[in-house]
Amino acid sequence: MPSPSPRSRAARVRAARRWYVYLILCRGNAIYTGIALDVAARYAQHLAGTGARYTRANPPRRLLTRFVCPNQAVAGKLEAAIKRLSAVEKRKLVGITGAAARRLLLD
Repeated sequence: MPSPSPRSRAARVRAARRWYVYLILCRGNAIYTGIALDVAARYAQHLAGTGARYTRANPPRRLLTRFVCPNQAVAGKLEAAIKRLSAVEKRKLVGITGAAARRLLLD
């Protein structure tokens, strides 16, 4: 049996890592939603102005919440569902768990 290539091994390792969906309160009380493997590092990029174009124009004020997801696919679906919500509905997500958010928005 041939051994898996280093590339496929790396893809499996990356897929097995936990992904996060996070919400940031920005200037003007806007809420930015994104996904990342390392929320602290990604938030630091947003603060430094090297993150998303939106957060360069609307600097972050604070990290509101983050939801753990089992993989990138689920994180992407949850992010898309959250982006369809109004700001009021997004604020209601603060304080709930990732599992509760997935049940609420993806089921």
